[in-house]
Amino acid sequence: MAERTLAQRYVEEGLRHDLHPLVHFLDGPSGRRASLVGRGLDVWEVIGTVRDNEGSIPLAAQYLQVPTGLVEAAVAYYGEYRDEIDAEIAANELAYERGRTAAAAGEKALRA
Repeated sequence: MAERTLAQRYVEEGLRHDLHPLVHFLDGPSGRRASLVGRGLDVWEVIGTVRDNEGSIPLAAQYLQVPTGLVEAAVAYYGEYRDEIDAEIAANELAYERGRTAAAAGEKALRA
């Protein structure tokens, strides 16, 4: 990555972190993503869990076994960067479906 681009990324991420101190940024197989400090949970994972629990922050926190404040921090970040997090959720769902399809094809091949 070019120095200028890298510096721009660090400035943008630093500004986001200043506004959302419980969120930091990590590299991984899916690229750079927002994650909760000290928990190994990505913001998109937390938002997906909140959705799966009918929007209940306390239920999501209980399920994830994290303090409610961390889930609230993820929700606050989502409020500002919804498109980004929704794209990560969609990418994860697509990867899951691809994996299910591949596994089914493999099982079918084994039975043939």
